[in-house]
Amino acid sequence: MDLLSGSPYEAYLYSYPHKTAYRAIEPAIPLRELWAEEKRDALSLYVHVPFCEQRCGFCNLFTVTGVEDDGVEAFLASLERQARATQAALPDARYARFALGGGTPTYLEPRQLDRVLRLARSLGADLDAIPCSVETSPQTATADALGVLREHGIDRVSMGVQSLVDAENASVHRRQARAEVEAAVERMRALGFPTINLDLMYGLPEQTMRTWLDSVRAVIALGATEIYLYPLYVRPLTVLGKQREKQRATAVDPAWDEARLAMYREARDLLRSEGFAQISMRMFRRVDVPRDAGPVYCCQADGMVGLGCGARSYTERVHYASAYAVGAKGVRGILERYAARTEAEHAVADWGYVLDDEDRRRRFVILSLLSDEGLDLDAYRSRFGSDALEELAELRAVVDARFATREGARVTLTELGLERCDRIGPALRSARVVARMNESAVR
Repeated sequence: MDLLSGSPYEAYLYSYPHKTAYRAIEPAIPLRELWAEEKRDALSLYVHVPFCEQRCGFCNLFTVTGVEDDGVEAFLASLERQARATQAALPDARYARFALGGGTPTYLEPRQLDRVLRLARSLGADLDAIPCSVETSPQTATADALGVLREHGIDRVSMGVQSLVDAENASVHRRQARAEVEAAVERMRALGFPTINLDLMYGLPEQTMRTWLDSVRAVIALGATEIYLYPLYVRPLTVLGKQREKQRATAVDPAWDEARLAMYREARDLLRSEGFAQISMRMFRRVDVPRDAGPVYCCQADGMVGLGCGARSYTERVHYASAYAVGAKGVRGILERYAARTEAEHAVADWGYVLDDEDRRRRFVILSLLSDEGLDLDAYRSRFGSDALEELAELRAVVDARFATREGARVTLTELGLERCDRIGPALRSARVVARMNESAVR
C-alpha cells in the first residue's frame, strides 16, 4: 500500500461506514429491540436540521434551501414524533454529549430553535451539565438565535467561515461578507460562549498562500478557541462537481494537491506558533482552553441517538438513518417522506448498515487512529480479543511506512501521517463497505 503516491485527498472519514453504504434494512428492526443490549449510560444525542439559507458550491451535506415555514413546521412535528418513539425505546437513556447540526440549525426562528432544545431536554439531555455544540452561519447567528442557545446552556458554537476574502467565498458560490463574520463572532463573544469554533477552507479558486494565511490570522485575531482547516473537495452532484463534469475534467490536478498540502502545512505551523494544539488533521484548539469536563463519552464504544431527517444513529452492530441524497430534488423527496412518518414508523430502523465483526474492528481503529488520542492496542484487545496490528494488514502498512508510530500499547500518527489522514482513513475501509459505496446511486 503506497500512501505517498496519488492524491493525499481521497475522502474525509468523519464516520464509518459512510451513508452511501447504507441500504434498506429488511426486515426493519424495532428500536426497542435494537437498543435492548446496548450501553445507554453515556450516549451522544444528535439532532439534524436539514435547512440552510444558501447552498455552497462544495456542499454535499443533507440539506436544502428555500423551505417555507409550513415545511419547517411539518419537519418539527415529525421530529417530535420521532423523539417520542425514541424515548419509548430508550426510557433510561443518559446523555454525555449533545450536538445540533445540519444544515444550519439557526435557520430556524428563535421560537423553533427553543422548541428543538426543549425537545432535547425532554429526552433527558441535561444541556446545562454536558458539552453542547450548535452549528450556525454568519447570516443566521443573530442576537436572538444566539440568545436562545445561551439560555439553554449551549457552551460551543461552530461557524463555517471558509475564507475572510469575499471574492474567494464567491468563487465557491457562497454569499458572505467579512463584516458579517466579524459581527457574528462579536455577538458570540458578548454572550460569553466558552468555545467558539470557526471553520476555514483551503484550495479555493484564486486563493493564494498569502490570502489563505491572512484568513487564518484573521480568525485567530477574532478570538476563536477552536479552528478547523478543511481542504476543498469537489464532489459529484454539488454545484462545483456539476461544473467540473461540464468541463469534462475528471482527474485531479497534481498542482492543486501540492498547493493544498502546502497551505495545510503553513497554516498548521502558524497555528502551533500562536498557541494552538493539533487534535486531528483538521482540528486545532487553543492550549489555554481546557477540554470539556463533561461526562465521559467514547466515540469508539458508546452509541449515538440521532433525530431529524439526515441524522444517523449508532449502536454497536447497526447504524441507521433516513435515506441520503445530495441533489435538491432527492433531499426534498426524502424530507417529505420524513415529515409524513408516523410515530410507529419512527419506532423502527429501516435504512442503514449492519456491521459485521470486521467492520466493527475497522471502525474502532479508524476512529481512534485519525485523532490525537491514537489507537490503544490494549483497549482493542480487551474489546475484540485480538491484536489489531496482527489482524489488519493495512494498519501494519501504515506503521511500516512510518505514517504512524507505536509506543508501548499505543499507535499514533506521525506528522506525515496526520497530513495524509484522507488517504489513510479510506485505506482502512473494508472491501464490503467500498463495494457498497461504489454501487451507491445517490441522487
